[in-house]
Amino acid sequence: MSRRRRAIKREIDPDPVYNSLVLSKFINKVMYSGKKSTARKIVYDALEKLAKRVKADNPLVAFEQALENAKPSLEVKSRRIGGATYQVPIEIPTDRRISMAMKWIIDFSRAKAGRSMEDGLSAELADCFLSQGSTIKKKDDTHRMAEANRAFAHYKW
Repeated sequence: MSRRRRAIKREIDPDPVYNSLVLSKFINKVMYSGKKSTARKIVYDALEKLAKRVKADNPLVAFEQALENAKPSLEVKSRRIGGATYQVPIEIPTDRRISMAMKWIIDFSRAKAGRSMEDGLSAELADCFLSQGSTIKKKDDTHRMAEANRAFAHYKW
């Protein structure tokens, strides 16, 4: 019998400017210490800079394309079988794919030294839009790791 409780997902409201649930989740991930208005300002300014940088007329479409390019499809999970631990490749559920891509984009944006968060976020989103940069490298490393351990795929359940 499973001891885990299935978590009930809370409904979130779409963001006020673009009316997008995905962008609303992204804003919530950018937010620090409950300062949603600051997070919104950072994200909306970054989206405007992204649209100028990639010459897109709709910033939301550019954002969604960047997020799509950053989403991983495979990852490895540790499984203990017998006395050995194997890295077993598994497919990632859709919600987790989006969440991982957002987390990577935000983490690499914060890591860019000497830039404001708006500039770092727009640069990282532009890199994702063009399928290059740190986030795409992280995605490729994750896929490469899963591909290298394909021999243990029969251990997934």
